[in-house]
Amino acid sequence: MQVPVGFLSKLWSFVSFLPFFLLLLLLGSIKAVLIGPIAAAIIFLGNSAVIIGLWPAHFIWTYYCVLKAERIGLVLKILAAILLPLPLLLLPVLAISGSLLGGIGYGVFIPLMATFEAVGEGVADKLTHCFLDGTVSTTAGACTVVRDATDFCFHSYFSLMDELIRKLGDNETPLDIKLSYLPHSMLAVLIAVPFDVFMISGVALWKSPCMLLKGWQRLCEDLVGREGPFLETVCVPFAGLSIILWPLAVIGAVVASFLSSFFFGMRAGLIAYQEASLQMGLAYMVSAVALFDEYTNDMLYLREGSCFPRPKYRKTDRMNNETGQNNEVRNATSPLGEKKHHHKTMKALQRSKTFMEAIQRLRPIQIWDWLFRSCELNGRILLGEGLISAEDMEECIIKGKCKKLSIKLPAWCILQCLIRSAKHDSHGLLISDDVEVTNFNWPKDKVFDWMLGPLLVIKEQMKQLELTEDEELCLRRLIMTNNNDKPSDWDDCGFPSSDNIRRARLQAIIRRLQGIVVNLSWVPSFRRRFIDLVKALYLEAVEAGAIDGSRSVKRKIEADAASAPGSKFDDKDGEGSSKGAAAVGIDAV
Repeated sequence: MQVPVGFLSKLWSFVSFLPFFLLLLLLGSIKAVLIGPIAAAIIFLGNSAVIIGLWPAHFIWTYYCVLKAERIGLVLKILAAILLPLPLLLLPVLAISGSLLGGIGYGVFIPLMATFEAVGEGVADKLTHCFLDGTVSTTAGACTVVRDATDFCFHSYFSLMDELIRKLGDNETPLDIKLSYLPHSMLAVLIAVPFDVFMISGVALWKSPCMLLKGWQRLCEDLVGREGPFLETVCVPFAGLSIILWPLAVIGAVVASFLSSFFFGMRAGLIAYQEASLQMGLAYMVSAVALFDEYTNDMLYLREGSCFPRPKYRKTDRMNNETGQNNEVRNATSPLGEKKHHHKTMKALQRSKTFMEAIQRLRPIQIWDWLFRSCELNGRILLGEGLISAEDMEECIIKGKCKKLSIKLPAWCILQCLIRSAKHDSHGLLISDDVEVTNFNWPKDKVFDWMLGPLLVIKEQMKQLELTEDEELCLRRLIMTNNNDKPSDWDDCGFPSSDNIRRARLQAIIRRLQGIVVNLSWVPSFRRRFIDLVKALYLEAVEAGAIDGSRSVKRKIEADAASAPGSKFDDKDGEGSSKGAAAVGIDAV
């Protein structure tokens, strides 16, 4: 779009925008008042019923798994048994309170935001969409939130507990604590928690007026000049809304600082335990305030550094530094030799920077969409080859038992991406022919940040293995049909290589990828989206005549579709959530 130039043009753009914005705000507020209570009631009552109903089972099963787990030592078990009642009793209270606040926020902001989105570019019949968008979709979205919460409480929780009571490997040792370290650790917590809560909250309150004024200044400048986040026409209506709601963002930042200060204080006890020194724990107590002060200075473009000292709180350097950077990512992406790979690395950095300028940074939902789109396309291939059976899909749809299919299919999709990246000598992960994901454009989200390092390491391992085409075809069958737990599982499997070390390395890679997928399956929306994917593949296979469809399964799919209108696979996590992936050309394989 054309950006206004000159004072008069900018002033006219601002004045002409005001009535347009106020009308949209009034309409969105009316819809929020009418639809918001319904959506909030659905989320609050639905989540509360699930949480209260499953709480006795969660309480008993948590104690059982903690006491049975081999990976937890005796002293830690006793300590956990003494301390567990407090968090288990507080959990339903906090969850229900969060459901109430989340339901109110969802019911108010979703209709409001949908009203502004309806006037964006590419929307036909804007007037109709202004009145209708955010009404039915908000109610349906509230039901989806309850469904995801149910999946998390019922399936993800018990899957997590199954991992806890899994037997120890040959080289694993139980996790335990030393009683002699506990006194100074507890003392460090008792001192650090009130200190950090007082100091960090004080720093946040002291800088909140600066955050309020600087935020308003920046938003107003961008609004008048149509720059920054308001350059695109679709984003302009949100400018006024952001200015009005900016004080809420400042209040939220102060509250978040207050809540995080408790964790900073408790981590001082962990540091004291790890270093076996009360002095190191107290040093971290002071250093945490300095780190928070430096972070807020960077966010608000204030002076560099901190007015608080940063004492050293580690006796020796550890593998993971305290700035939150992932050393595994840095090591995996660093050149193997400075002289040999210097030119290549510089070209990769320049390409990544250009790519980042083109699409800025990938969002977590885009990576999430790519994974399920890849599962959809690879699922068709595996179904045609007979590696996915109709019985597997029917069991997933009818009984909800998707553990085998939901772990092995995504693991194969990720492995195929790693193999392709290794073959093309990619600097990061090549998720399509023209989209390369590196640590420059990877989503800065903790869940995804923990994934990138291991995946880049596995990619380097695949590059060293140099798989042949026959080995790739055999791997696809082995992942979907074999256990891959021990070397003997591949006996008489037809794998082209007879090298036992090579086989063991591939089995270890497969097990690690399956472990990553297990962790991803705990994300609330994973189960819902994967079951929708299986339903879509099943109906497609029945229509194509690839399998003989069961009437009971068809009735189940039709009943689910009737009870949840608009919950098709392509709908993803709400309106427009899949547009981001398509916009940057993220296909699948």
